[in-house]
Amino acid sequence: MVNFYARAMSALPELNELERIIALGRGQLEVDVLCEVSTKNRQFPVYKLALGNPDTSLPAIGFFGGIHGLERIGTQVLLTFMRGLLTRLSWDKSLQHMLQDVRLVFMPLINPGGMWQATRCNPSGVDLMRNAPVEANDKVPFLLGGHRYSPRLPWYRGPAGVEMEAENLALCRTVQQELLSRPFSMAIDCHSGFGLRDRVWFPHAHSVHPIDHLADILALEELFQQTHPNHSYLFEPQSLQYRTHGDVWDYLYLQAQQDSSKTFLPLTLEMGSWLWVKKNPRQLFSRHGMFNPVAEHRLHRVLRRHNSWLDFLMRATCGHAQWLAQGPTRLRLQERAVARWYRP
Repeated sequence: MVNFYARAMSALPELNELERIIALGRGQLEVDVLCEVSTKNRQFPVYKLALGNPDTSLPAIGFFGGIHGLERIGTQVLLTFMRGLLTRLSWDKSLQHMLQDVRLVFMPLINPGGMWQATRCNPSGVDLMRNAPVEANDKVPFLLGGHRYSPRLPWYRGPAGVEMEAENLALCRTVQQELLSRPFSMAIDCHSGFGLRDRVWFPHAHSVHPIDHLADILALEELFQQTHPNHSYLFEPQSLQYRTHGDVWDYLYLQAQQDSSKTFLPLTLEMGSWLWVKKNPRQLFSRHGMFNPVAEHRLHRVLRRHNSWLDFLMRATCGHAQWLAQGPTRLRLQERAVARWYRP
């Protein structure tokens, strides 16, 4: 497999690193190529990697990145986290023990064609985060909220009435098989490009209506605050900032809602790239610099900072039974969350 894709991978550093991680985890990682994506002169694999216990009665968490080709930092954060996990597995007994009780799934580079072309969209010109069959309930921002005018414009959804793009089909298939099949699961999707601070977004993006698992989101945030009291993440529904058509996490969350006995919490880490531009305004003259930290010391700082957040999510997934609220406590959490995020 590695030799088959050698030519393509030699041109994309993130794919090179992913292949090195696959080699590092040989014998421990489960590796699948879900689809192949072609550009004009290259072909790239879309990988799924898995680690831990495959028993579907146990919880699972999925780590996703690289949906937007310009946002390389999301993929880099996940690759750094994965390398650390695999290195620790040789000596960290607590990690070895935990992986008996949880499933970890990784798709760190969902849109390699877009990353190769340095575009937000995939090689077909489709924005994968506007491509799912979900329509916003209210008016969305012009273009930004998703449109069908032309693939030459950003945020293009793709033609109406056709199947989702191959990368999204691979993503949805992974979530349906690996996450939605379990009583409890979470997903974290790593992006950049909005605001001056790091945000943790949760559904809905297509509606201002609160999700049914709002109490669980608040419980998770309070748990993170207790264990990492100096964090700077801002938790909020994406609809608080803007609404969109075609959000793939809304689509998958709505699918999960068909089975009320299961809990699926999809989260998005939206890294605040405006802060990097504020500290180095020259980055504005580069499309890459608008979405990624350019200075080496700043890149290393970003990679370190989010590692603790990903590790927390992994452990929170494994121990979800200890922090998920039930009964009257859950109702009170839901009321507090509605008052906090959805007050007029």
